Amino acid sequence: MSRKVILLVLGLALILGDQLLKSWVVDHIALGEQLTFWPGIMDLTYLQNRGAAFSILQGQVWFFFLTTFLAMVVAGYYFIKAKSSQWERQVGLALIMAGGIGNFIDRASQGFVVDMFQLTFIDFAVFNLADSYLTVGVVILILDLLREDEDGV
Repeated sequence: MSRKVILLVLGLALILGDQLLKSWVVDHIALGEQLTFWPGIMDLTYLQNRGAAFSILQGQVWFFFLTTFLAMVVAGYYFIKAKSSQWERQVGLALIMAGGIGNFIDRASQGFVVDMFQLTFIDFAVFNLADSYLTVGVVILILDLLREDEDGV
């Protein structure tokens, strides 16, 4: 089985994990309720994010549909185009697609994104698994592009 197929299957598993966790949070935590998860590090807090990162652009559902669709098309194109030797790029793009699709499913089905992870040791926005996938994917992609630039490839 090719690496791309494995990454696509992993991406589907990540999306499923994101959706299952969000469903559990909605079913077991009241909106706005905060449960201690990892004392001094992280709590679970159910919030409904109707905007983008850090709740900016509240209520712009069609804008998010369009931008997510375009981002997934571009990420998918570069994922398919990536050479087998560019495994870091493939992983980064797979994570970006998993995160984008995970949050897109929320927006399409509910009109908002379910967020739940609240860091308690710093003041930071509440986020979800899909946000984490996106963040890690973007960091991997940036590092890969910087490495490529240094290598002159």
